Amino acid sequence: MTKYIHAAKFFMPHVTESGGYLQITSDGKFGEYFPETIRPDGDIIEYPDMWVTPGLVDTHIHGLLGHDVMDNDWAGIDAMSRNLVKAGVTSWLPTTLTGSFSQLKEVCATIAQHAGEESGAKIQGIYFEGPYFTTKHKGAQNPKYFKNPSLAEFSEWQSAANGLIKKIAIAPEREDSVAFTRQVVSKGTVVALGHSDATFEQAKACVNAGASMFTHTFNGMSPLSHRAPGMVGAAMYLQGVTDELICDGHHVRPEVATTLVRLVGPEHVALITDCMRAGMMPDGDYKLGELPVYVKDGMARLKEGNSLAGSVLQLKDALINLLAWGAATPEEAVKMATVTPATSCHIEQQCGSILPGRPADYLVLDAKLGLHATYLDGQLAYRAGTQDESK
Repeated sequence: MTKYIHAAKFFMPHVTESGGYLQITSDGKFGEYFPETIRPDGDIIEYPDMWVTPGLVDTHIHGLLGHDVMDNDWAGIDAMSRNLVKAGVTSWLPTTLTGSFSQLKEVCATIAQHAGEESGAKIQGIYFEGPYFTTKHKGAQNPKYFKNPSLAEFSEWQSAANGLIKKIAIAPEREDSVAFTRQVVSKGTVVALGHSDATFEQAKACVNAGASMFTHTFNGMSPLSHRAPGMVGAAMYLQGVTDELICDGHHVRPEVATTLVRLVGPEHVALITDCMRAGMMPDGDYKLGELPVYVKDGMARLKEGNSLAGSVLQLKDALINLLAWGAATPEEAVKMATVTPATSCHIEQQCGSILPGRPADYLVLDAKLGLHATYLDGQLAYRAGTQDESK
């Protein structure tokens, strides 16, 4: 049965509509939008003081609720999917860590075998974070697996993934990185640059070869200085690239996050969480891949060296943070968590916008961007204040 959502605002692709009615078709798709002056016939769901936005798209997330993509356990990945709707996420890319060739291949095969069976947020592909990194800015990646890029290896992983690898991050200073970038991009996979001590010139060479993203900008990369722009300088200066950004207030200071948004614009900033298995879990001891981690005061840190080790951020909270910092308008914050990340990974035809014929994956937010409800295919998947004990 066709129904209509009546709300105070609708965040459409090119304009924010005040009031009106959004059609949800009987097969769970977005239909037409009607202005406030035209009340359609049909079942109307009232959210008169709320805002309707596309569902959020997390294109860089490793774990949640004690599960990690590298556990290679479909039940755990499905539990992540099921609970991501509580963070406002309706589409995501399960994200790997550095690991052995065989381990990564097995993870690819597991996700490929089951993708489409997930019971919550939709798997739109896989993000390979590594293993083609360098040691100086290794972060929480295990350097014992670092090596030079190999098209033969990547092709085997992509075959095992049934083409689901949408993005791979590499360090531009690795041998053959430019040739690898050119070849991988020509086959439709996005190349991101990160965990790297590359010079500005090395990063630029990879961007000229087709790399189009920077992995968690400012974190795990050579910094900007006035005579050595480094990776950060490349992320801020080069045009036509998208910069991932973790807005938990720990990875990047609010002033710096605000500066990046102002400089490159929300169409070039993709909000991510980089969340690890302690997301939605209490403080304590955990592991990220093979490395011991402790979580305290909203931060995950390696026990050895005390480096930040991913985050425990929920993407819905990144929106609230940006608004509180004065870094973005509500429309800009939503864009950076929906259409920008979707477009950056070439999945914008599946998610990130309210458009006729697209799956009706959407959120109901208040005027402070607080999450009240998440819908998948037009059906209520989560309502704030309710408890789902299944993990």
